[in-house]
Amino acid sequence: MEVALERPPLLSLARPSKPAPPAGEVQPTDEELLTRTARGDGEAFETLYRRYSRPVLGLALRRLRDHGRAEDAVQETFASIWRSASSFRPERGRGGPWLYAVARNAISDRGRARTEPPAEAPDQPAGGPSPEELAEQDWLSWRVHAALEQLPSNERQLIELAYWSELSQSEIATKVGIPLGTVKTRTRSALSRLAEMLEGEEVR
Repeated sequence: MEVALERPPLLSLARPSKPAPPAGEVQPTDEELLTRTARGDGEAFETLYRRYSRPVLGLALRRLRDHGRAEDAVQETFASIWRSASSFRPERGRGGPWLYAVARNAISDRGRARTEPPAEAPDQPAGGPSPEELAEQDWLSWRVHAALEQLPSNERQLIELAYWSELSQSEIATKVGIPLGTVKTRTRSALSRLAEMLEGEEVR
C-alpha cells in the first residue's frame, strides 16, 4: 500500500536540519532512502536532501544562471521527490538517475518560465547528439558535479577556477594567493579524489 505524502519536511538550503553522520559510518544507499521516504520517513528524506541539495543547486545555477530561480528548482525537486518516492522501483534502476531525472524536470520547468518566441520546426533532423546521448552526458555531468561537492573546499576551488573559469595554474596561483607548486599539488590530489569517487560510483 502506498503512503500518501502531502507535505515534505521543511528544509533549508542554508544548512541541513541535522548534522551529517560521521564519515566512517556506513551510509544507506539512495535506493534504501527512497524506499523509506515512500513510507513517510522524514529522516530518510532529510538524508537525501543533505546528500543531493548542493549538487542540485549547482546544476540549477549552471543551467538557469539565476540564484533565486535555482533555489526554487531545488525546492521543487525535493517536493517532487517527497510526493513521488513511492513510484521509484529499485528493480528498474538505481536511485541516482531517478533523482537526477526529477531534478532535471524541475530545472526545465524553471527554465520554461522565461518567455521565448516559438521556433519553427526544421525541415531536416537536427545534427548533434541524440536524446539518449544527451541524457547520458547530463548524467555524467551530474555525477562529476556531485563528486566535486565532496572535495575539500581548498581543492574544489582550484578545480572550479581551472575548468569553469578556464584559468591557467599560474593565474589561479595569483588569484588565490598561493604558490604555483601548491596549486599543482592540490589539483593533482583533487583530480585523483574525483577519479576514485567516480570509479566507486560505477561499481556500487
